[in-house]
Formats: sequence, C-alpha cells, structure tokens
Amino acid sequence: MPNFVMHQINVLGSVLSSTLGLWRGTSVMASSVQAPAPEQLLKLYDMEGCPYCRAVREALTALHLDAEIYPCPKGGTRFRPEVIALGGKAQFPYLVDPNTDTRMYESEAIIAYLFRTYGGREVPAYYRGALLKQIGNSLGTAVRGLHGIQGRPARRPEQLLHLWSFESSPYSRLVRERLTELELPYVLHNVGKERWQEMGPAARRIQGGPFEPVPGGKREAHFRRTGHMQVPYLEDPNTGTHLLESTRILDYLDSTYAA
Repeated sequence: MPNFVMHQINVLGSVLSSTLGLWRGTSVMASSVQAPAPEQLLKLYDMEGCPYCRAVREALTALHLDAEIYPCPKGGTRFRPEVIALGGKAQFPYLVDPNTDTRMYESEAIIAYLFRTYGGREVPAYYRGALLKQIGNSLGTAVRGLHGIQGRPARRPEQLLHLWSFESSPYSRLVRERLTELELPYVLHNVGKERWQEMGPAARRIQGGPFEPVPGGKREAHFRRTGHMQVPYLEDPNTGTHLLESTRILDYLDSTYAA
C-alpha cells in the first residue's frame, strides 16, 4: 500500500482515537493560559500507547505544562531501568517533579497532584471519572493497534529532541508514537488551544483570518518565534533540523535514528 494512503489511514485512526477520548487534551484551562512555567521541567516516564499515560498527558495539556518525556515502550532498555531504580518497579506513567522533589506512580494520583500543584484546584469534572475515561482511552489505544507501545532498535541522540504538540492532535499523536517506539527522549512543549476561537484545524479555525494569539500565552511565544501555529513541529538540536508536517517528521525520525 502506498505510504500516502497508509498515512491517511493512520490519521483517520488517530482522529477516532481522539474522539473516543472525548478530545480531552485539546484546550488549556483559562487560569493556566498565562500562568508562569515551573522553574524546572517535569519528567514523565511514559508510553504513548498506554491509556493511563495518556490521561496524564491530557492533564499536562490542560495545565499548559511542558515536560521531559522519557519513552518506555515494551522491550525498551534505555529508560525502564531508570524507573525501576527510582521507584522500584517498571510501571507507567511515572512522574518526577524536581520542583517539589516528588516522585509518583498511578495516573489518577499524578493528575490530582498536577491540578493541585500547578492549577491550584481539584481535578475538573472533564478530567475526572477514572473508569469511563480509561474505557474511552483504552478503546483509543485499541484503534491504534501497537503503535506507540512496542520498542524498535534505534540510535540514541545525545540531546533531547523538542516537540510542539497538544495531546489530542491526531497528527501529533503519530509523531509521539514513533518517538516512543524509537525510545527517543524529548521535551514536550504543550501548546493547547487557549480560547474557543482557535478550535478546529489550523487552516479552518472557528475564527477565520490571520492567527492572533492570546497575549502572554505560550502560543504567542511559539508563533512569534516560528511564524506559524501548527503542530506537530519538531526541532532536533543534534542535527539542527526544524520540521513541520507529520509525514516529514516521521520520515526524518526513521532515516536519522531507526536502526
């Protein structure tokens, strides 16, 4: 099957996965749009295809929090030993917050911690309901098959890659899956939608015309620096590469890092 056709099938599957998850991880809470970032990046040991990890990443988008992501796919050998050394078991997600010297397993406990610590509130209703939420996320994982779950041989980069994304973005999910499979650590820059006028695909937002970001928000910083507000967007400091478009990013990751 031609690569273009296969890619479009994957995109449709990713759209369905976001739909089954009720598109959580799309919008930023109003109180977090202009909130200052933590002094140090959070660290999340994560597997893209894991529904419990996904729930934590949804909360990161809602709170506009960036994080260092250390992919721990099945069969992975790079970061799974670190989690065992830090916490005693290979269970995911596993959060390390150097700002408060906190280390945590269990997705619901992590989500409550994130909202309490960085949102100053209890978990909103939209992000509660562990059973129903995990049913939807589990179905979303099933739709994607083994993508973002099983590790593949790859060369390890010296420096972390950087990915601008938000959790429910169907195109970004395809890139995060590949980063997980190749065990490529990266900084996840969450740039969720900061107001309702931004809803919809980049080229067909509810509010037409030139993109005008919220002053002081992370989207404004990204837009002013790059000249666009499109995700996924990848920067690789190891090679000086800057890339838009999921197809180009996937091809780059395979050609540069896959063994």
